[in-house]
Amino acid sequence: KKPSDENESERSGQKECGNNKAKIQIQNKMYTSTIKNCPMRISFVLSSILFIPSAAEAFASSFAPVRSASSAIRPGQRSTNLNSLPTSLDTLTSGLASISRIQYGVTVSPNRVSLTGPAAFYLPKLKILYDVENSRACRSVRERITELDLAVDKVIPSAKNSRVMNGGLEGVEKPSIVPTLVAIVEGKEQKFQGEAQILGFLNEKFSNEKKLSKVKVVASSSNLESIDETESSVEIENAVTQIKEILSDLTKYLPGLLRPSRGMKVASTASFTLPNVPRPRKALIVYSYEGNQFCRLVREILTELDLPYELRSAGKGSFRREELSEVTGGSSQCPYLIDPNTGIRMPESKDIIQYLYDTYALWTPPSELLRLASDVVTPLLAPLYKLITPLQAGSYRENEFEYRSEIAEAKAEIFDEISTAPVVIYTFELSPFCTEATNLLDNIGVGYKKVSLGREWIPGLIANPAKRAALLEITGQSSLPNVFIGGTSIGGLYSGKPGIVPALEKGVFMDMVEDAKRSM
Repeated sequence: KKPSDENESERSGQKECGNNKAKIQIQNKMYTSTIKNCPMRISFVLSSILFIPSAAEAFASSFAPVRSASSAIRPGQRSTNLNSLPTSLDTLTSGLASISRIQYGVTVSPNRVSLTGPAAFYLPKLKILYDVENSRACRSVRERITELDLAVDKVIPSAKNSRVMNGGLEGVEKPSIVPTLVAIVEGKEQKFQGEAQILGFLNEKFSNEKKLSKVKVVASSSNLESIDETESSVEIENAVTQIKEILSDLTKYLPGLLRPSRGMKVASTASFTLPNVPRPRKALIVYSYEGNQFCRLVREILTELDLPYELRSAGKGSFRREELSEVTGGSSQCPYLIDPNTGIRMPESKDIIQYLYDTYALWTPPSELLRLASDVVTPLLAPLYKLITPLQAGSYRENEFEYRSEIAEAKAEIFDEISTAPVVIYTFELSPFCTEATNLLDNIGVGYKKVSLGREWIPGLIANPAKRAALLEITGQSSLPNVFIGGTSIGGLYSGKPGIVPALEKGVFMDMVEDAKRSM
C-alpha cells in the first residue's frame, strides 16, 4: 500500500474510535441521568396511579347539589359541594327505589273508606306512628297509609340511637317493636305492633276491599255449574295473587339496597348525646306520599335529624291535594313543609333539607361517600403517600444538605403560620376532602387561616412539595387537609387526632377552638 493509503486508514480508524467513545460517553450520561432521576420517575408513576382516588372524588363532586336562591341559610353559612344535601346521584337512586315499588304507595285506592263523608267522624284516628324511614316493615305501613289516604298526628323517628329509644323524648313511651301504631278507636287508645298487625287494622277499618272468592261464591250459589266456574276462577285469582305477593316481598328489599345507610339512624349532628342540639317545640307538618322520590329524601333527613312530624298523605287522587293547593296558592307538589315553630312554609326537597339542617342540626354533615373513602381507601394508600411525599420534595437528590435545608425552611414557615391564627388549615384546591373541611368550618362559623399547597398533589399541580414533606415530618400525616388548632394538628376531615368530624361528634371541637383563641 501507498503511505498515503495507510495514513488515510489510520485517520479513519481514529475517527471511528472517537465516534465510539462519544457514543459511550453519551450512553453513560443517559444511564447516569436515568439512575439519578429514577426516584423522581417512580414518584411520578406512583403519583399518577394514586391520583385515581382523587379523580374519582372529583368525579363524585360532579353530582354536587345546586342550591336554589330561595334556600334559608343562616349568616356565615354556605353550601358544600359534596355534603349530605341531595345530589343528582341521590335523586337517581331514590327514583329507582320508587320505580321498584311503583305499584305501592303512589295512588289512593278506589276501595278506601271515604274520609270526607258523614261516617268520617266515627273512624279511628291515627295518633302516633313509631317509624324508621329505611325499614322494610315501616315502608309497607307507610305505603298503605298513602293508599288509604290517611294522616298521622305524629310520626316519631325510632332509630336505635334516637331520643325515643333512649328515653330522651319526654312524655312519649318507648316502643318495644318498630313499627308501632297508636290509634284512637271508639274513644279509646289502642296499640298495634309490627307490620302484620298494623296492616290488618288499617285494612279492616279503612278499606272496603273484600275477598273475591266470598263475593263470587255467594253470587253464584243458586247454580252448581256457576259455582264450579267461580271456584276455578277464584283459584286462578288466588294463584296470581300469591305470585304478586312473592314479587312484592322481593321488591320490598330494593329501596333499602338502593339507599344504604340513609334514613336508618340519627346523624351525629343531631345526636341526643350532644348538648344544645336545637329541637322543635311543635311537630313539623309534612305533605308527602310514600312513592315519591323527593319525599323520600326529606323523610330520610327527618329520621336522621330525629324530628317528629305530622304526616299528611297526599298521593295521587288524594283530597289533600286540593287542601295543599289552597295552602300553597295553586301548587299540589310534594313534599311540602310547614314549620309551626318558625312560620316557614316551603316546597322543594333540597330547600327543605337545607332548612332542616340549618334549623335543627349543629352542622351540615359532609358526604357519607367521603367518610367511606376515608375509612377504607385512605388507610390503604397512607403508606404510599408517605413514601411519595419526600420523593416529590426532592429527597432523591445527591445533595442531601440542600434537601434538608428546604425542609427546615418549610418547617419554619409552618410554625410561623400556625402561631398566627387559632385555626389553620392546609389544603389542596381540587381535593373534595379539603373543600368539605373548609365548608364545614364555614358552616359552624369557625374562622380559620387557609394555606394552599397547590391544586392537587400530583406532579404539575402541587405548588409546594417541600411544605407537604415538612408537614409529614411534623405531624406524621402527609394527606390534606391538615388542620391545626392552637398550634397542634388534629388531622383531617375524618381521620387524625381526632379529625374535624370526630371532634364535633365528641362535642369537643368548639372547646378546642375557644381554648386556642384564649391562648393566642
